Amino acid sequence: MDAKSLFKTRFCMSELVNVASPDPKRMKKVKSILVTQAAPTDAKSPYFEIEKKYGVKVDFRSFIDIRGIAFKDFRKQKINILEHTAIIFTSRNAIDHFFRMCKEAKIETPADMKYFCITEQTANYLQKYIVIRKRKVFTGTKTALDLLEIIKKHKTEKYLFPCSNKRQKDLPDYMGTNDFQLTEAVMYETVSADLSDLENVFYDVLAFYSPSGITSLFENFPEFKQNNTRIAAFGPTTANAVKDANLILDIQAPMPSAPSMTGAIEQYIKQANK
Repeated sequence: MDAKSLFKTRFCMSELVNVASPDPKRMKKVKSILVTQAAPTDAKSPYFEIEKKYGVKVDFRSFIDIRGIAFKDFRKQKINILEHTAIIFTSRNAIDHFFRMCKEAKIETPADMKYFCITEQTANYLQKYIVIRKRKVFTGTKTALDLLEIIKKHKTEKYLFPCSNKRQKDLPDYMGTNDFQLTEAVMYETVSADLSDLENVFYDVLAFYSPSGITSLFENFPEFKQNNTRIAAFGPTTANAVKDANLILDIQAPMPSAPSMTGAIEQYIKQANK
């Protein structure tokens, strides 16, 4: 299966989950939302537009922490960075910890090293460590599918994929089944954040972007009861994590009419806050 077919299949599967309408009995007015991610740095974030347009309180709190693994533990993976000709970056965390490892290993990436970044924003972040105009940088537009379409044109490269101990499987799985030379390098860990200060704080909607967020919720609050709290989830893996935790999934993205989390939440608010 090619990259486009693989991702199209998975997107369609996520759409099927969204066929059912929200339970009318749970369609209650939304006054507050907790997004389980760090606050956006863009002042034009759609979340701020929702807050202003509907008079809804929107708070942000990352449910996970990123911790770099020690260099001595990285060495146990027996990975030689300089044996690779290209690096794949899917996040700023990956960039930070890749160059941290290079520094601790006392190596410099060669001038002809190629960098494949999932978005332009990720590529721009490289400027913190290298002079981009002197390097070969290839950029996707938004998703791993976009990046794979570019990577397919460079099949002979030896790719290094700096990642977390918990990562999306789409990109490495595709490359592994299509004879690309790819080495996964775990350079940081995703762990649950301390949320003890939220113990007696309640929101109408909790918005999750990854299964790790659900894990963090129950590690912090083992006795969590959903009651009237609506759960929003982005992506099929997060939606499955919600259901596996015996929670009710009220809002899911992407949907055909709302490809973003903010779009799906806004559609829900329009119905619930009439």
